[in-house]
Amino acid sequence: MKKKDHKENTKVNKDKVIDLNTDNQKSTENLETISSDKEDKKMPIEELSVLDEKASLEAKIVELEAANNEMTDKYLRLSAEFDNYRKRTLRERMELTKTAAESVMLSILPVTDDFERAMHSIEQGMDFEATKEGILLIYNKFKEFNKQNGITEIEAVGKPFNTDLHEALTKIPAPSEELKGKIIDVIQKGYYLNDKVIRFAKVVVGE
Repeated sequence: MKKKDHKENTKVNKDKVIDLNTDNQKSTENLETISSDKEDKKMPIEELSVLDEKASLEAKIVELEAANNEMTDKYLRLSAEFDNYRKRTLRERMELTKTAAESVMLSILPVTDDFERAMHSIEQGMDFEATKEGILLIYNKFKEFNKQNGITEIEAVGKPFNTDLHEALTKIPAPSEELKGKIIDVIQKGYYLNDKVIRFAKVVVGE
């Protein structure tokens, strides 16, 4: 009787151990399932984050494209405006050049008239002194015309030779020590237009 009870007790204990192991296995499976469920719940959040980032980038691209289109439009308009300005300025400059030439010619015509009258007087054999005075008058008038248009003579005789103003055609022995390196004679006068040299004076320099 005792052996039978012992066997039954042993069987019961084994069944309990098996049940316990089964319960532990189920618990482990439940834990894995819960862990898996948690991971499954995390996936949608990560996917949502990626979608939000993608949407943000797409919005940024649209914004940059709009800004680029606006800058391109501004550039094209400014380029067209500058081209129109350049053409207008060139046209105005050409018109100004023509107008300036017209003004100069109108101012010089009276001098031409005086020369023609002087030539007519010479042909008629008029008094030499009167003709001389007439030519001198024309010359003074022409000098005044030059002065009014900003043309002035470059001083040369007795001045030190200056390559910025003078062109030496030849050198000759200086008549005195004071004239060495200075201009003794002028072959052709030089002129300024305002402050710019428009023709160098052709000179003879003492050495």
